[in-house]
Amino acid sequence: MTTSPAHADTVELDISGMTCASCAMRIEKTLNKLDGVSATVNYATEKARVSTPPGFDTAVLIAEVEKTGYGAAVPAAKNSASDADEERDDPELTTLRNRLMGSIVLSVPVIVLAMAPALQFTYWQWASLALAAPVIVWAAWPFHKAAVANLRHGAATMDTLISVGTSAAFLWSLYTLFFGTAGVPGMTHAFEFTIAPGDGSANIYLEVAAGVTAFVLAGRYFEKRSKRQAGAAMRALLELGAKDVAVLRNGLETRIPTEGLVVGDEFIVRPGEKIATDGVIVDGTSAVDASMLTGESVPVEVSEGDTVVGATVNAGGRLVVRATRVGSDTQLAQMAKLVEDAQSGKAEVQRLADKISGVFVPIVIGIAVATLAVWLGGGFGISAAFTAAVAVLIIACPCALGLATPTALLVGTGRGAQLGILIKGPEVLESTRKIDTIVLDKTGTVTTGKMTLLGVTPTADTSETVVLRLAGAIEDASEHPIAQAIARGAAQRVGTLPTPESFKNIEGRGVQGIVDGHLVVVGRASLLEDWSITLNTDLIAAKDAAEKAGQTAVVVAWDGAARGVLVVADAVKGTSAEAIGQLKALGLTPVLLTGDNRTVAEQVAQQVGIEQVVAEVLPREKVDVVCRLQAEGKVVAMVGDGVNDAAALAQADLGLAMGTGTDAAIEAADLTLVRGDLRSAADAIRLARRTLSTIKVNLFWAFAYNVAAIPLAALGLLNPMLAGAAMAFSSIFVVSNSLRLRAFRSQADSSADVDPRPTSAPQLV
Repeated sequence: MTTSPAHADTVELDISGMTCASCAMRIEKTLNKLDGVSATVNYATEKARVSTPPGFDTAVLIAEVEKTGYGAAVPAAKNSASDADEERDDPELTTLRNRLMGSIVLSVPVIVLAMAPALQFTYWQWASLALAAPVIVWAAWPFHKAAVANLRHGAATMDTLISVGTSAAFLWSLYTLFFGTAGVPGMTHAFEFTIAPGDGSANIYLEVAAGVTAFVLAGRYFEKRSKRQAGAAMRALLELGAKDVAVLRNGLETRIPTEGLVVGDEFIVRPGEKIATDGVIVDGTSAVDASMLTGESVPVEVSEGDTVVGATVNAGGRLVVRATRVGSDTQLAQMAKLVEDAQSGKAEVQRLADKISGVFVPIVIGIAVATLAVWLGGGFGISAAFTAAVAVLIIACPCALGLATPTALLVGTGRGAQLGILIKGPEVLESTRKIDTIVLDKTGTVTTGKMTLLGVTPTADTSETVVLRLAGAIEDASEHPIAQAIARGAAQRVGTLPTPESFKNIEGRGVQGIVDGHLVVVGRASLLEDWSITLNTDLIAAKDAAEKAGQTAVVVAWDGAARGVLVVADAVKGTSAEAIGQLKALGLTPVLLTGDNRTVAEQVAQQVGIEQVVAEVLPREKVDVVCRLQAEGKVVAMVGDGVNDAAALAQADLGLAMGTGTDAAIEAADLTLVRGDLRSAADAIRLARRTLSTIKVNLFWAFAYNVAAIPLAALGLLNPMLAGAAMAFSSIFVVSNSLRLRAFRSQADSSADVDPRPTSAPQLV
C-alpha cells in the first residue's frame, strides 16, 4: 500500500456498481491519476480509501468515480441494524435476488429440454426461445448495461465477457431459428459436454445463454451474501456499545443517548447494564464482564479508582463512573478503526492478483477471438468455432482473483477482533509466516507486573495473623508498591486492618509507627539493626531463601524483637507457562528480556519453560537486543506492554503489544492483544498464519482454475453452459473457504485460575 504523507487527509467512500476485481482496479487507477491523491479500492468491502492533500474536495473524487461508470458516496453513519434488516433494505440485493429467481424458473425448462432429446417435442425450440428471451434480455440486463458503459469508457470487465458470451449465443440461436434449419418442426439435437464440429445451421444455444445467466446471477447473489457474512464480525463489534446511559448532571439522574456523553460526565451503571464509555470508577465495587470485547470469560473485580472500558458489562453492584474518553477516542472505537483499516488494506499477494485482473479481460477477449480464428482456419464448422469462443469468454473469471485476499482478511480480522486480537494491516500476515524467535518482556507480559505478598514466616512465639495485622496496618499508610502489596495481602487474609496512631517513612529502608500500642518496624534487616534488633535462626533462613530465589524479604519487628519475615515478589501469570508451550509448538524460540537481575530472570524462565534469558538490560538496550538477534539471521517477534518496550516493538519484524499496556507500546506494535493473557500471542500468530494460508489457497484456486479452464474451453472440451457453472462456483468457493475462518477457536482456557508465583526481586528503596 502506498504510504501517504503524514499531513494528508484520508477519505473513505462507498463504491457501488463494481462486479469484479477489474472494476476495482479501474476505479483505483482513475483516482490515482488525480494530483496528490493515493487511493486503494477494495472489491470485497466495496470501499475506497483515499489519501488526499488537505482541503481536497470530496465531490471531485465522487465525480471521477462516476465518470468511470460507477457510483460513489460518503458512508452513512453506522447503525445497529441486523443482517436480515440490512438485506431487506438493500435494493441492489433484492433486485439481484428477483432476477435470480426469475432466471431459475425460466432457465430450468430450457436446460432440461436441451439436455434430454426424449423430451424435445415438435416445437420445443420455439418454446425454449419464449422462455429464454426474458432471461437474456431482463435477467441479464445488468451485464449488458455494464458492458455498454464499459465500452463507452474504452474498458472491458467481467460483465463484458458475460454480455458478449450470452448475447452471441442468443443471437446465433435467433439466426439458426429464423434463417437456418433449427426452426424446422420436429428438429432435435443432443446435449454434449464437449464440442462437435458442424456447420451450425441446425444448432441453437438458448440453454447456454439462459443457463450461464442463471449461474452467474447465482454466483453474484451468494457472493454478495457471503461478503455480508464476512463483515458480520465487524458489524457486531460496532454494535457492542450501550445505546443510552443514566448520566448525573446537577445532582439529577437523566437518561440520554450515549452520543451525548462528554469527558468528565459521571454516569450510573446498574447490574446487568453495559458501561457506556471508557472511564474511572468514582463509587461502588463490582465485577465487570469483558468477554464480548476481549474474549476473556472471567469477570474482573473492580472498585473505586479502577478504569473500565465501554461496552463491557457490569455483572455485580451499582457503579458510578466518570467518563474519560468518549466517541472515537474509546477503546471500542479504536478497535473498530484498527479492524477496518486492516480490512481495507492490501497484502502484497493481493497486489499481484489485482495487476493480473486489470489486464485479464482484454487478454481473454483476445484468446476468444484467436480461438474462433483457429477453429475456422482448421476447417471446422462455424458452430464448433463459435461454441469454443463463447466457452472461453464465459469460463474466464477474474472475480475469484479479486476476492481471494479481501474476503479472507474480512473474516480473519473480524474473528480476531471477537477474540481480542487486533491486526493492524494485511502486511502483518506476511510477517507471522517468517518469524522464528519471539522476545518476551518479563514485567507485565510474562508476569503480572504487580507486587504480591507470597508468604509469611512468624517466630515461634507469635502467629501469622498477628504479624500480618500489625505489618499490614503500618504498610497501608505507605504508597510504596511493596508496602501496598503487603497491605493488600494482609487485608485479604485477616480482614480489616487497624489505623496506625503514628507513622514515619524511613526513605529507602522501611517504615515505622505505633499500632494497637505496639511500636512496629517493617523494612530491611539493616533498619532493625539501628534498633539493635537481631533475627533468630529461622528468620535468617527464611530471609536468605527468599533472596536466593530472587524475591524480596521484608522483616517485621515490634516491642524490640523481630517477629516475622514477609516474602514479596512480582507474580508469574498463571497462564504464562502454557503460553510458552503454545509458542514453542508454533516453531518459535522464546527469549526472556528484562532489566531485572539475572537470578530473578532465570527463576522466571525456569518456571515458564524458557531456555534463553537476556537480563540486566537498560530500556534503551532492548532495541539493541532485537537488532543483535536480527543480525544473527533471526526473524524476531517482540511482546511487550510498557513505554520502554515501544522502540523494541517497532524494531522487531513483528510487534505484539499487550492491550493492558501503554498507548505508546500499542501504537508501535503490529498486533494488539486486548487481553493481558500471553496465550493471546500464540492465538494471534495462529490466526494470522491461518488467514495467510487461506489467502494462498484462494489464490491458488483462482489461478489454477483459469490456467486449466481456458485451454480446455479453447480446445473445445467444455460446453459453454458448464463453463458458466464452473465460473460461478469458483467465486463461491473462494468466499466460502474464507468463511471457514469464522470457526477459528482460541486455545486459551479462559477459566484457568491465576496461580501467582514469585519472580522478581525489587528491593525496598
